[in-house]
Amino acid sequence: MKNIYFIWIKNIIALSFVVYSSKSLGQVIVSDAATLEEQIASATAGDTILMKNGIWKDLEVKFTGEGTVEKPIILKAQTNGKVIIEGQSYIGISGKYLVVEGLTFKNGYTPTNAVISYRTSSKDFAYHCRVTQCLIENFSNPERYEADKWVEMYGKDNRFDHNALIDKRNKGVTFTVRLNNEESRENNHIIEYNYFGKRQNLGSNGGETLRIGTSHYSRTNSNSIVRKNYFESCDGELEIISNKSCGNTYQDNVFDACKGTLTMRHGERTLVENNYFLGKRKHNTGGIRVINERQTVKNNYISGLTGYRFRGALVVMNGVPNSPLNRYNQVDGAVISNNLILNSDHVQLCAGSDTERSATPINSTMSDNIFMTNTNPSLFTVYDDISGIQFEGNFVNKEENVPVENGFKSIDYQLTKNSNGLLSASKKLLKKIGFKGDVELPVSREEVGPAFYDKDTKVIGLNEGKEIHVQPGINTIIEALEMANPGDILLLEGNEEYVLTKTAYIHFPVTLKGEGKATILSEKSVAFQLENEADLELNHLVIDAKNAPDQSGNCIVSTSRYSMNDNYIFKTLDCEIRNLNINHTFNFLKIYPSTMADTVLIENSQFDQVTGSILALDKEVDDLGMYNAEYVIIQQSSFKNIDNTIADVYRGGTDESTFGPNVEVLDCTFENVGHSKRNKEQSSLTFHGVQKLEIDECHWVKSAPLKLFLTNGEPISEIKNCTFQETDKVVANSDKYSFENIKMINK
Repeated sequence: MKNIYFIWIKNIIALSFVVYSSKSLGQVIVSDAATLEEQIASATAGDTILMKNGIWKDLEVKFTGEGTVEKPIILKAQTNGKVIIEGQSYIGISGKYLVVEGLTFKNGYTPTNAVISYRTSSKDFAYHCRVTQCLIENFSNPERYEADKWVEMYGKDNRFDHNALIDKRNKGVTFTVRLNNEESRENNHIIEYNYFGKRQNLGSNGGETLRIGTSHYSRTNSNSIVRKNYFESCDGELEIISNKSCGNTYQDNVFDACKGTLTMRHGERTLVENNYFLGKRKHNTGGIRVINERQTVKNNYISGLTGYRFRGALVVMNGVPNSPLNRYNQVDGAVISNNLILNSDHVQLCAGSDTERSATPINSTMSDNIFMTNTNPSLFTVYDDISGIQFEGNFVNKEENVPVENGFKSIDYQLTKNSNGLLSASKKLLKKIGFKGDVELPVSREEVGPAFYDKDTKVIGLNEGKEIHVQPGINTIIEALEMANPGDILLLEGNEEYVLTKTAYIHFPVTLKGEGKATILSEKSVAFQLENEADLELNHLVIDAKNAPDQSGNCIVSTSRYSMNDNYIFKTLDCEIRNLNINHTFNFLKIYPSTMADTVLIENSQFDQVTGSILALDKEVDDLGMYNAEYVIIQQSSFKNIDNTIADVYRGGTDESTFGPNVEVLDCTFENVGHSKRNKEQSSLTFHGVQKLEIDECHWVKSAPLKLFLTNGEPISEIKNCTFQETDKVVANSDKYSFENIKMINK
């Protein structure tokens, strides 16, 4: 008994010694929020607070303290990447020489304005503080248009490095530097070695990845440095980076397959140097947009960009005379030199010229650049007077047009891949224009972000899983869905019937494919409902609604009634859709506000007897530039006896920060379409605010007309090789569309 007592006392002494030693070394492990708060309150210079590995939920942290440059106060994960913060959580930082390290935010969203803020109140800011080796991944508010930020910087001399910000889905800039108080101006912040990963198309203003300043403080110096960051698939809106203050530097960053541009939206004296834009021929990839005074753009590498107008490889804007803070200041004193623009489609000069933006660039130079492309023989578009830009020492391949006769030398197209795998001009030519260094990425994917994060984690899409054979019968599709995983293909037996007496809820990417024409009979008002993170492909099926309930407003496919912050894909391939006519307004696809399709595709399909619409993508009606689908493609399909519209695609308002909608209607037939008195548009197809429209090889018979409403943004609308039989051709608010090889056939 004495031995047991002795051992117990010995262990207590030993444990006490460990705890004492740990605290004496300034390091302590905490496992709950209350203890964390206590340790933060008592921390002194040189202390380290370790958050125990595991899940921390609904955590609200105010990390305050006074460290020193030699002895910062550190709040970090016990093991970087192993502390997972979930639920409604955030962290605020204020004080001096504080470090946050190794935390992961996922499976939740901030209840405040930001996930990580360099302040703890309206008066308490961070100075000489650092956030490093942290990850924020899809920590997104479920309400798509409920705005917040992930990181907001206040104070001065702060650093944000080796972090990853990935998959923000709701409205609001991902990372912002705030200047709305005197203590946060001329801040000298450094943002470096971060990985800015996927940001999906928001379909609205407010999807920037990085913003420094706002229009209200745009004439204020920020003096922030953004360097050696890697931006990949940042597609939120037109402005990947939105510069809205003075004296900032963007240097040695890589933009890999990002839609949009680095935009000098407001502010002056911006330096944009040695950044690499890799478009990879992805749609709407852009480069650099120049606005305002004394901007310098030099030694940048721009390759494979497809963007047009404000999304061009290089865009020099017109301004507004005596511009208010929130509009466009005239380009004055811009220096654009020593840049490579290779195999890109558009260089736009005096872009945005209109009755308001009438101030053309002045006192500016475009010199010693290489413009070489085999993708567009009309690389340059000039919208207004460019006499205020001096061109000299530029090279262009012989096949290209040039905006002025002087200042360009035409040479043979001579681009090859170099030892770094990048397309490049010859070293001799690079030397002639003064391009500094070799053509090589200034930073790699491997050098950025937290060490623990795997950037190559695969997201499974449609048709990337296993095949599951589904027996015919009642609700066997639903039973198969319950066993399926993302990407799976449910194979339905040919010439068999599959009955749905319940709605099939789709929660992930899945394909329903007939082996032969299997028939789906729906007995519910909604056959399939897309929930957040769902994609759906219907392939080689007959969908018959003859047994649907006798009520109005039925549909075959519906989005969630609630906000969906993840964009979805919906495909209908080689299908027959019929008997959607048990009652009025029976739609094929029914959507709700705050939902966004990346792609809606109908191909090689036949629709007959539908009392509603096929695709009514018109639920964002506030006229703020929002819309419900980015790409709408209807091809090789026929539509007969459709009471309402085939497609109603709506984007209202005058906002210019988005990309779409983009619509293609190819090789289709429309017979007896759009004549219902409930068809408010009295059209067969209605396109309002569509940015790019192509209609080719289509045939209308005894149908309501095609209706166009062209808005701002210089939309491209092409209608060609079409026949209108006993159908009025087009009702439009403008004649700024092309009409080619059109045949009208009357009775």
